[in-house]
Amino acid sequence: MLKKIIIIFLFFLCLFPLENCFAFEEKGKDCSQCHKLNNEEARELLKDIIPNIKILDVRLSPTKGLWEVYLESGGRKGLVYVDFPKKHFISGALISIAEKKNLTQERLTELNKVDVSQIPLEDTLVMGDPKAKIRIVVFDDPD
Repeated sequence: MLKKIIIIFLFFLCLFPLENCFAFEEKGKDCSQCHKLNNEEARELLKDIIPNIKILDVRLSPTKGLWEVYLESGGRKGLVYVDFPKKHFISGALISIAEKKNLTQERLTELNKVDVSQIPLEDTLVMGDPKAKIRIVVFDDPD
């Protein structure tokens, strides 16, 4: 009886090859055309796990089959990854083995860049040449 079940299983495995899985982009198929995740849906998925969550952005991750979710919770910003079936999320660093790079840290650095030209300087104490090519901005709390 067990042999028959195994043979039937192998037969069906041949009929429905694994190459048609949800996370593999092949033969011109774009997985993001079928799989969607918006900010509100991401918030609903993660609100019971991450308290006071605010979703800032959702986009495809560098890895196929995952969404990159940029979020804020408790005043801290971070990235998590949600799989296409929306059953699992990954919190942690996504590392490129071939390039030996931390893709999560690179993305967080990109997202958290501050444009220093937008910092108001009208009530500042200027030391040195105010038109210098290189400037250093120091923030201090006198209290």
